Amino acid sequence: MAEISIEQLQKENQKLIRAVEELSTLNDLARSIGASRNSQEIMDTIIRRSLRSVQAEQGVITLVEKDAVDPMKTLVRGMSSSMEHRPFHLDQNLLGWMQIHKKNLMINDPQADKRFSGVKWNELVRSLVCVPLIVKSELIGILTVYNKKHGAVFTEGDQRLLSIIAAQSAQVVENARLYEEEQALVRMREQVQLASKIQHDLLPKEFPQIPGYDIAGSSIPAQMVGGDYFDFIGINEHCTAVCLGDVSGKGLPAAILMANLQAAIRSQALLNASARECTERSNRLLFHNTDMGKFVTFFYGVLNAAENKLCFSNAGHDNPFLFKNGGEILRLKTGGIVLGFIENVSFEQEDVSLESGDIMLVYSDGITEAMNPDEEEFGEERLVEIVMNSKESSAWGIIDRILEDVGTFTRNKPQMDDMTLVVVKKL
Repeated sequence: MAEISIEQLQKENQKLIRAVEELSTLNDLARSIGASRNSQEIMDTIIRRSLRSVQAEQGVITLVEKDAVDPMKTLVRGMSSSMEHRPFHLDQNLLGWMQIHKKNLMINDPQADKRFSGVKWNELVRSLVCVPLIVKSELIGILTVYNKKHGAVFTEGDQRLLSIIAAQSAQVVENARLYEEEQALVRMREQVQLASKIQHDLLPKEFPQIPGYDIAGSSIPAQMVGGDYFDFIGINEHCTAVCLGDVSGKGLPAAILMANLQAAIRSQALLNASARECTERSNRLLFHNTDMGKFVTFFYGVLNAAENKLCFSNAGHDNPFLFKNGGEILRLKTGGIVLGFIENVSFEQEDVSLESGDIMLVYSDGITEAMNPDEEEFGEERLVEIVMNSKESSAWGIIDRILEDVGTFTRNKPQMDDMTLVVVKKL
């Protein structure tokens, strides 16, 4: 039996010591990151343990993901770096190489590495090791360590240990990221629910009780919050403002602009401004308080119950219908362009008389443009037919019938736009 030299024993002993140290490192790392759901803490821990294990000066984890629009493009989501030295950033050439090969990369002489000839390296980078973080065959990140301490070079053992650390950590990092995204979504949903409640509270809680009139309104947002708006504003003993607006866009941005619109309209209505004055002043206020490209279609009418007269101004809104008791159907067009688009615009106003049996219907385009699965729009003709067949119904009954028929027409296809209706019926 051949004798084993002391030198061989020492080498084997060193291997055992290194193996024990690696196992200890991996065990400690597993305990440290397994109990956390904070991706930043997890990455910081991975980097610290990696630097200590391979005696490197600096480390960084770069998280990447595919662009949903362009699958060939990769986005850097964020990074965590040791701050012992001026931070290095993963070079785009290295990032591209790792994306293509998805395997370990060790460079101990960057300037002489033929794989990256022509790359302008940071002069402080003497050596590096990159290892991929892979989950379900997808590259989710890259662990990179720079500069072996004391001028040494990285070894195959260093590379192997970092590879094991990356393999052990990838799923933990991804789980933490997904958990954080889920929590962010929960918080956002809570905020949207609060915004929805606030917006709902801004709409009329009850309809005006005016002798000789039956008035009702409804608004159903396409999302949790919407950009449609209707309101009834008591101006004085005899006059009530009736208005409906449709803000460009949907969701939270439209809802915020809708709230601005309501504040502007109420401030002008309570000053007893005429329909023309109200639309002109509100237009200027919105122009100075909204982004370019945002606008509002708006109908504003002042109902004088003592004189049975409606004075209105239409700012680019779908022309409301006035169904006369004698069978004539008028369109309320007079006014001007949409609100918030041009600063100084003159609007016109018009008076119409209201007689017993007359019905005014103001609506947003979410009603007429509602589509069925065959991509056919509900349209104005169906809307007119419903009202003509529902003249004996109450104002709310007419609204309820319209919404029911729109739902039947679309066959429960997801609502694409806010739907808002106001009905004023002269008894």
